[in-house]
Amino acid sequence: MAFSSVFRRVNVKELISNASVYASATESSGGMSLVFRRWATKKTAGSTKNGRDSNPKYLGVKKFGGEKVEPGNIIVRQRGTRFHPGNYVGIGKDHTLFCLKEGHVRFERNKLTGRKWVHVDPVAGHVLHPVYASGSTTAVDLDAQL
Repeated sequence: MAFSSVFRRVNVKELISNASVYASATESSGGMSLVFRRWATKKTAGSTKNGRDSNPKYLGVKKFGGEKVEPGNIIVRQRGTRFHPGNYVGIGKDHTLFCLKEGHVRFERNKLTGRKWVHVDPVAGHVLHPVYASGSTTAVDLDAQL
């Protein structure tokens, strides 16, 4: 049996140009292919747009209605003015509501507008400023007192 009937003479250029990259080895012409396919052992490590997170901000009501508070205690931490400061309550630059006088927290809601207010009812009761203490004073009397 002669090898020429089974194999035919082919040069390398013809093998490379005729060999299909996507065809299997048996589909390529001549039964043999010199093109070796190398498959990736690992997938490429592509970048992801996820994978980061911000720290929690711990927002919300810290002292609830009826709780005792001291000056400086934070009552509500919030973004924007969800709750508005009422009597004896101050507001920080980040809209944090804090207590100005020792007392108990009281929440109030306006029926018409729906606006929520936070008040502190002082333990010692409401103390009026000396200017407003006597109702019968006039502007002349105030100048004399000062």
